[in-house]
Amino acid sequence: MSPPVFLAATDALERGGVVLDGPEGRHAATVRRLRPGERVDLTDGAGLLAECVVADAGRASLTLDVLALHRRPAPSPRIVVVQALPKGERGELAVETMTEAGVDEIVPWSAARCVTQWRPERREKALARWRGTAREAGKQARRSRFPEIAGLASTGEVAGRIAAASLALVLHEEADAPLSAAEPPAEGEIVVVVGPEGGITEDELERFAEAGGRPTRLGPTVLRTSTAGVAAVAVLLAATGRW
Repeated sequence: MSPPVFLAATDALERGGVVLDGPEGRHAATVRRLRPGERVDLTDGAGLLAECVVADAGRASLTLDVLALHRRPAPSPRIVVVQALPKGERGELAVETMTEAGVDEIVPWSAARCVTQWRPERREKALARWRGTAREAGKQARRSRFPEIAGLASTGEVAGRIAAASLALVLHEEADAPLSAAEPPAEGEIVVVVGPEGGITEDELERFAEAGGRPTRLGPTVLRTSTAGVAAVAVLLAATGRW
């Protein structure tokens, strides 16, 4: 079985001996009940991974010896999913599954037909939930580099991301071209836009097309907005050779 992964500060990993305390240390010592001699991996979530062994276990902390330190480069091409805000807890579900699959960035998008809208007074709390979900899913998936969760984007800001991308694909059930036929670039950034449950409006489609976004059909069935992203990411990871 692969060793469990916990989050630690970059400077702590580079020192060679690590005391894992705080929430991560309490979880490791009291929930996972890790003991001396057991293997643990630590990451800063930005590509640095430390292979460790438990030297000592306290009531709410672990002392770890670093056996090896690895710096994982950022993957290429970079895969970004613009995710229209789903209803209820489906937003966290989308973040969780896309993180486990290997997405590099998720951009929450306030699309015109989103039932859920992040009001200004609740926006930071909602973003914190998405970022916390990405962090926990990154550890579960044993990733050394966690996905970035960007701030809430408007349709204009999404168009800007599309214009700057090496390849931009807008998932749409009526598109002629299948996602499997897309030829991904070897480098740069691939942006995939996932619309809301009510669909992307004609105005949004036009703005994205003007910016360079290509309408693309994911498959013969219509997926929920919370599951379409992970399906698209899986196809692209295979096509780019990252899987």
